[in-house]
Amino acid sequence: MVIFMKMKKRMKISRGGQVSIPAPIRKRWGTTTVTLEDRGGEIVLRPAPDDPLEAAAGAFADEATGPNLDTIRREEREAELEAEERKFGL
Repeated sequence: MVIFMKMKKRMKISRGGQVSIPAPIRKRWGTTTVTLEDRGGEIVLRPAPDDPLEAAAGAFADEATGPNLDTIRREEREAELEAEERKFGL
């Protein structure tokens, strides 16, 4: 059984608009990326995957029978290069 501690901590916002997330929380969630949601009366920070494509590929790994993530990335890069060549007449 895993027990999670609910943590409330008062944080200072820097002049640059930054807030530091304490190291134990960063380590617990294992990510360097968060999403921020402004709900009007509250702000919600949620951990997010550092690489959303990789996370999505992992989520559907058992179901996927198509090309792997590296193949998809390579094909997308090639398509972007072809579009740039057409656009700039290279």
